Formats: sequence, C-alpha cells, structure tokens
Amino acid sequence: MVTYSHEIELDSVDQKILQILQKDGRLTNAELAKQVHLSPPAVHARVKRLEQKGVIARYVALVDRQKIGYDNLCFVEFSLQLHRFEQIQNILDRVTSWPEVLECHNVTGEYDYVLKVAVKNTQSLEHFISKKMIPLEGVAKVHTTLVLKEVKATTAINILDD
Repeated sequence: MVTYSHEIELDSVDQKILQILQKDGRLTNAELAKQVHLSPPAVHARVKRLEQKGVIARYVALVDRQKIGYDNLCFVEFSLQLHRFEQIQNILDRVTSWPEVLECHNVTGEYDYVLKVAVKNTQSLEHFISKKMIPLEGVAKVHTTLVLKEVKATTAINILDD
C-alpha cells in the first residue's frame, strides 16, 4: 500500500487500475476486472472511490491535433512587468480563456509562465503573439519556441511501483 502526499492510499490493484485506465479509459468494468483479476462489482467500487477522491479527475478523448489541422505546437514563455495579485489574475484569466492555450504553468527561471499552444499555421501563431500576447497589459517579455517534432507526448503518469 502506498500513501501519497494528500493521504490517498493506493494498493497494487488501485495502481494497476489507474495504469490501465490511462491507456484506455473506455474499458468496461468487465474488461477492467478481467485484467486486474477482480469481480466487476469490486472494480466498479474501486473506480468510483478513485473518482470520488479526485484521483481520477475526468475522462477525455485525446484528439490528434495534426489530423484536424493544428500543425504548429509551440511553447510561449512570458514574464510580467509587475507582480501584483490583481494584475496577475487578470492576465491568467485572459490567457487561460484563449482556445489556442492547451496548458499554462507558473515556472521558475527567466520567465514567469509558459504556455503550451496549438495553432493551425505560422500565420495563426503570428496573430496569437502579435494580437493577443504582446498587447496584453502587464506582460513584459514574450519568447516563443516552435516544436519541430514531438518525440514523446503522453498524459499517462507511471503509477506502478518499480
């Protein structure tokens, strides 16, 4: 049994259930039960507990962005002019509302935040930077890195004890 930082205990079966569901969240309880060698009702109860505890946050369909025309993946770093709570919150509210922004992280280093951004092409990227990021009040500096090739992209976290 492993206890994590937020006092959630996961035994080896819970860990295996999470590992499997991260690969295929559409498995039925019967299919999942077969893989972890438990009855479907027992697996259902475990999954419900993991959902209620917030370990399983949600279920989603992962879309291949390139197949729907979003060919450019970028990381946009930016730093703030001032670090006032209201200004920061305003900037973050704006930035996180933009559909191009897939992720937003507060980071250490030269920049304050890094965004993971998906756009259709370089013209869309130029519009995002020049019409959205640069005019945003309170942003001091913007740096963009264009991804040439995704070498590894996953949403799965290694749950199993090594």
